[in-house]
Amino acid sequence: MMLKAHEGVQVDIIDRLPTPFGLVRSGVAPDHPETKIVVNQFSRVAANARCSFFGNVTLGSDVSLAELRGTYDVVVLAYGAESDRSFGIPGENLRGIHSAREFVWWYNGHPDMHNLVPDLQNTDSAVVLGQGNVALDVARILLRCTTKLASTDIAGHALDALKSSTIRKVYLVGRRGPVQAACTAKELREILGLQNVHVCIKEGDLATSPADKEEMRNSRIKRRVHELLSKAATMHKEKNSNDQKELHFVFFRKPTRFLPSEGGSTVGAVELEKTLLKDDAVTGNQVAVGTGEFEDLKCGLVLKSIGYKSLPTEGLPFDNYKGVVPNLRGRVLSSESETTTVEAGLYVVGWLKRGPTGIVATNLHCAEETVASILEDDRNGVFMAPSDSRRQGRKGLLEILEQKNARYVPFDGWEKINSEEKIAGQLKNKPREKITTWDELLKAANGG
Repeated sequence: MMLKAHEGVQVDIIDRLPTPFGLVRSGVAPDHPETKIVVNQFSRVAANARCSFFGNVTLGSDVSLAELRGTYDVVVLAYGAESDRSFGIPGENLRGIHSAREFVWWYNGHPDMHNLVPDLQNTDSAVVLGQGNVALDVARILLRCTTKLASTDIAGHALDALKSSTIRKVYLVGRRGPVQAACTAKELREILGLQNVHVCIKEGDLATSPADKEEMRNSRIKRRVHELLSKAATMHKEKNSNDQKELHFVFFRKPTRFLPSEGGSTVGAVELEKTLLKDDAVTGNQVAVGTGEFEDLKCGLVLKSIGYKSLPTEGLPFDNYKGVVPNLRGRVLSSESETTTVEAGLYVVGWLKRGPTGIVATNLHCAEETVASILEDDRNGVFMAPSDSRRQGRKGLLEILEQKNARYVPFDGWEKINSEEKIAGQLKNKPREKITTWDELLKAANGG
């Protein structure tokens, strides 16, 4: 967007990973290849002579935010949400409990999660806490026929583990009801249509209150989600045949603690408290309130899908409660003084800007807003400096990296990784066989 909008601008992309494309490579499910087509557009941008890629460069250790601000007129932070929210309830550290982000990174071949090794062979039941699109993604990967997954770009280690998985039942648990489920109709329709999967929904959970009906009147998505769940409940009334896997939608339940298995260190069950909905006078939303009734749901694997969390970096104003950088249409706001001021030349975009919600298209709209703010500031002379103190830009970054002996991966290094992955994929009828360890990625980038 910046390259198109401003003929004189040079853009340098800095990434912690040796590979570009962030969320598209590490977040989008392998069985959603159509969503990954946007990579072609990103590759065209990277091929522009005014754009350079610096992979394998970590903000905070290889280069500080202060150094970047001293080197560039404009710094845009787009590092998203690389951590997870937690419940803060007893037993959360038991083995067999992972965040959905960790599981997604594992099956997508992110090098940080190569050694995750979730145990899919000592239980027949997995509990996914949350009912958003990411929750549906991980449930679908656990339940989908591995023959279908074998032709995707899923990481090889994940495909092997899923082929020998003993998991037959997946429980999607939400603290509120079907009207409040945070997924989209497209994602829900896909998981409800999985072959050889019996869907279990209690018809009583589908009853709607006047407040629910009002929510559905105001939201086409909520209405459509409720319709799909109602239709699935009717279609799957017959008893499950023995060879089918099971997908259970569990509504009006919130986890209160994780219980160990007989061995003591691995999760064996989730204690759930029944909830009911009450109107919140402040927000106007219906919130889940515990009833004091509890039940245990046995399982050997738990995936927590309750939201990603962004992390602060030194020198960056950060709202720890909301988990975002305070900003005005992408312009970073200083939170250090009583009268909040704009941090000149510093911007945010994506999940770091507005929180971990939305899809690839949402991030594109978000980026457009930030770019508009940058262009407006440029027109207003915000980046004007005396001619003798012009910032060095790319030349300055290269000097910083050289001083710290930081070995960066340029875009042609990524192209070598890309080529190696595609050649390996062809042998297995896959679009690519991802390289999943740091050492091997760096080796491939160097052509070795």
